[in-house]
Amino acid sequence: MPRLPPQDLDHILSHTRELWEDLRARSLFITGGTGFVGSWLLESLLWANDKLDLRVSVVALTRDPQRFREKAPHLAGHPAVRLLGGNVAAFDLPEGAFPFVVHAATEPSFEPDAGNPLGAFDSDFNGTRRVLEFARTHGTRRLLFTSSGAVYGRQPSGMTHIPEDYTGAPSTMDAGSAYGQAKRVSEFMCAMYGRVYGFDATIARLFAFVGPLLPLDANYAVGNFIRDALRGGPLRIAGDGTPYRSYLYAADLAIWLWTILFRGKAAYPYNAGSPDDLTIADLARTVARVAAPGTSVEIARQPVPGAPALRYVPRTERAGELGLQPMIPPEEGIRRTAQWHRAGGVQ
Repeated sequence: MPRLPPQDLDHILSHTRELWEDLRARSLFITGGTGFVGSWLLESLLWANDKLDLRVSVVALTRDPQRFREKAPHLAGHPAVRLLGGNVAAFDLPEGAFPFVVHAATEPSFEPDAGNPLGAFDSDFNGTRRVLEFARTHGTRRLLFTSSGAVYGRQPSGMTHIPEDYTGAPSTMDAGSAYGQAKRVSEFMCAMYGRVYGFDATIARLFAFVGPLLPLDANYAVGNFIRDALRGGPLRIAGDGTPYRSYLYAADLAIWLWTILFRGKAAYPYNAGSPDDLTIADLARTVARVAAPGTSVEIARQPVPGAPALRYVPRTERAGELGLQPMIPPEEGIRRTAQWHRAGGVQ
C-alpha cells in the first residue's frame, strides 16, 4: 500500500495542530486501523507524532497483524505502534491506561442468511460493546465512535439534507438494514456507557468519501468510476443516474474526526460528509472529465418520469459549530485519488 500523499498529511496537520497537545505522551487505542477510515487516522496521527515529537503510543487492533505488516509496513513498523491481534468482539484487553479510544472497526454490510441470521448486526453490536468495556476499565477520557448515515434509514425525498435530529430510522422489517440497526444500537451503548462510567463518547455519522486508499472494486460508486476511468472506460451506471450523493475528501474527513474526538460534545452526533450534492450521473461525468478526458459514460436505465430522486446527503451545521467545513473541492479530491491509484498501478 503506497503511503498517503505528504500534501494531504500536511493539510491535516495544519488544521489539527492545536489539538495534538491533548495526546502528548499519552496512549491511544484504535480499532479498524487497517480500513479506509482507520488508515487515514493512523497515518495522520503518526505524521503529527513525528512532526511535533508527541511521543504518542498507539495500540492498533487488527485481525491479522502479519497481513497488516505486509500491507502497510510504514504504519505497522512505526516505533509508536503496537499491533494487537484479535477480533473486535473478543480481543484480549491490553494493559495500561488509554485516555483516548477510536472505534472505527466495522463489518461490511450484508443481508442475513442461514449462517448469519442477523447479518452484520451481531458482530458490529458485540464489537462496540467490547470496546466500551475496554474504555470503562482502562482510564478512557474520550472515545470516538465512527457511526454511519445509515442510522437514518431512507432519506425522505422532500428532505435535501438530513440533519442529526431527524428521528427516522431503518425499517425493522428490512433484511438489508442490519448495518444501520447495529450502528443505532451502538450509538445508544456509547452514550449510555459514557454517561454511566464518566467518559466523553463522541459520535461521527459517516456518509460518502473520496480519496487515496478508497477501494476501487467495492460497492462505492466514485471508486468504481475512477477504476473504469483508469482502465480507459467506459464509466457504467447500473441505474438511472438520478440519486444524489456528496463526497468529502478523506484528508478533510480526518480533520473532522480528530476534531470531533478532541473537541466534540459527548452524546451529540455529528454528520461527517459534504453538503455539496450531485447526482450519480454528474459524478460519473466529473470523474471522466478529471481522470480520463474523453471517456464515455453509459447509463443503463432512463429515469422514471415524476419519480422522486433518492438522496443520501448530510446537513453539517453541527460540524460547523466546531469550525469544520469541506476544504478540498470534489474535483480536486477525485484528481488526487485517481493520481494516487494510477501511481500504485490499477489492474
